[in-house]
Amino acid sequence: MNRVISEKALQGQNGLIREKYITISLHEDDYRKAQVRLLKRAEDIQNLFKRMGSTVRRLSGIERLNLLHGITRPEEVMAFSYDWLLAEDSLTTKDFIAPSGYNWKPEHDDSRAVYNDRYQFGEYYGKVLYLRDIAPQMKDNLLSLLSDLDFDNAISIHVDAVEQREAVEQVQKQLAYMQKEKGDGMVNAVRMNLPAYMGVRYELTNQIEDAEELLDNLHNYNQKIFKVCILIHTYGRNNAELDERVQQICNTVQQQTCRFSPIPFEQCAAMNSVLPLGKKWLALERTLLTVNTAIYVPFTTQELFDNGKESLYYGLNALSNNLIMVDRKKLKNPNGLILGTPGSGKSFSAKREICNAFLVTDDDILVCDPESEYAPLVERLHGQVIHISPSSTQYINPMDINANYSEEDNPLALKADFILSLCELVVGGKEGLKPVEKTVIDRCVHKIYAPYFEHPCPETVPMLEDLYNALLTQDEPEAHHVAAALEIYVKGSLNIFNHRTNVDIDNRIVCYDIKQLGKQLKKLGMLIVQDQVWGRVTANRSVGKSTRYYADEFHLLLKDEQTAAYSVEIWKRFRKWGGIPTALTQNVKDLLASPEVSNIFENSDFVYMLNQANGDRQILAKQLNISPHQLSYVTHSGEGEGLLFFGNVILPFVDHFPKDLELYRILTTRLSEVAEAQKHE
Repeated sequence: MNRVISEKALQGQNGLIREKYITISLHEDDYRKAQVRLLKRAEDIQNLFKRMGSTVRRLSGIERLNLLHGITRPEEVMAFSYDWLLAEDSLTTKDFIAPSGYNWKPEHDDSRAVYNDRYQFGEYYGKVLYLRDIAPQMKDNLLSLLSDLDFDNAISIHVDAVEQREAVEQVQKQLAYMQKEKGDGMVNAVRMNLPAYMGVRYELTNQIEDAEELLDNLHNYNQKIFKVCILIHTYGRNNAELDERVQQICNTVQQQTCRFSPIPFEQCAAMNSVLPLGKKWLALERTLLTVNTAIYVPFTTQELFDNGKESLYYGLNALSNNLIMVDRKKLKNPNGLILGTPGSGKSFSAKREICNAFLVTDDDILVCDPESEYAPLVERLHGQVIHISPSSTQYINPMDINANYSEEDNPLALKADFILSLCELVVGGKEGLKPVEKTVIDRCVHKIYAPYFEHPCPETVPMLEDLYNALLTQDEPEAHHVAAALEIYVKGSLNIFNHRTNVDIDNRIVCYDIKQLGKQLKKLGMLIVQDQVWGRVTANRSVGKSTRYYADEFHLLLKDEQTAAYSVEIWKRFRKWGGIPTALTQNVKDLLASPEVSNIFENSDFVYMLNQANGDRQILAKQLNISPHQLSYVTHSGEGEGLLFFGNVILPFVDHFPKDLELYRILTTRLSEVAEAQKHE
């Protein structure tokens, strides 16, 4: 797995760290007033980003110093403490972030001449460039291209808004001046017996048209005027390295029909303007409208890369080609969904995450496997595979319970809810259990669990037969009706759930293989497995351990009202108890048809969406607020391609797993590849 991740990392720019900052400044005569206004403006900016689904935070004093230190003293680790300032009155923060010295006129390498377009600081040579020429039809990836360069650089964008009334007055004044010039030229031409138009310069005509268009935009299209200055700073260990980096920058912007210009004799002012201090010391600027300024907003590509010790690999960012490494535990709600059509890579993605989580974390991993797809992986990881079928000798007791089963004082309340759901499936019928039937079942549940809570041990845990016998002792005919429905599961041919647990359910990774149960018993088996998982989750919680649960064909549990309600309730409880459930389904329509599906989506901050059928795409787009552009990534997409929803972030991904690895042969579910893998065993 490490080899796969390492190879994928080489395809992107994960060796580079991109940091984006917003520095706001304002003019105010009084410091306290300025402080209040700044805090209010910072709060407004945070709220704006929150509405866009992104987050920003204010930097601390140490973080601001570290940011400045990274520009002025690159490749060094800042050593600073505010206590040092208290110990020595003569010291200031500048002493810790400034280089040993600045030389604004460094000597030329091969002559006595000096450079006027660069400077020397410490052991490095630096240079600041100004984006002078801007293409009329600019694309929005200029800054992305610059940030992809494999060397350090700092890009500063100064944006000053011109007050609307002032902007209109300036444009009107300029337009009036140009129209006067046009009129004077036409009069002079007529006096010389020439056609009037010959007295007007071609450039002037274009300038008047541009000014009239600008004025129309200001009046009618809610456009504003901004004064924009874009600077880029880079450095090298010597002049040759610096020149090489500058050339790469210039070549990059030429692709966008733009041009960076040097700033001779003003490198000091230029360098100060690059620093994130919220002030520009240069008189250089361009006048742009709102629509043109927005192109240079650097918040276009979101990255999901967390280098924490429990971060897992989920593919490559389809926009930047960088690794997607995240830790679901850091989400407010780590519950997840994996959605995709058959053949889109749904089960493969789940097994890749299982394998990664097994190697990287200490979490327990439980799998409900309706199609016998996960057993080879679990066996290879020395886990426990439990085959649940009428012919199997491996048993799990659906009546299992532990003292921590519920957060309430009475753990039996939630267990009774599960048993009601189980009986709902057993009795069947469109109307489900009658109120009287629910009452007698609940009564019997409390009766049969009384011995266990008096003497908690495996031998006192009741079995399904105990519930059956307790129902027969009740006077109500409804009790006998439920008992009759249970009889086949107790004394009949389907008594596989009327045994005490005889397998190692405490193994770190457990797979419940229920393929052989058939359609009639599969939903019952999935419900029982889910209850077993809940028991494991509650037991692990008491020792501070997380539990990951993967449920394939999850839509089956949402078809019946009672089982759906129980599943949703468990889904809600998982997060608080350290559970990380993941539901998989290829029948998205069935999933979305359930009235409980909104609760599932609302309680899932992780959605791994692969290729979707046309009908499903439109419903999911409405449910998850997916834009048409984002929807294109799950339209006729290839295997392992789609959209990742992680909290408030929606990111297209690509996960093309190398097929020449033994791990791939273990993970794949393609019939031909599975057969080939079996030959190698």
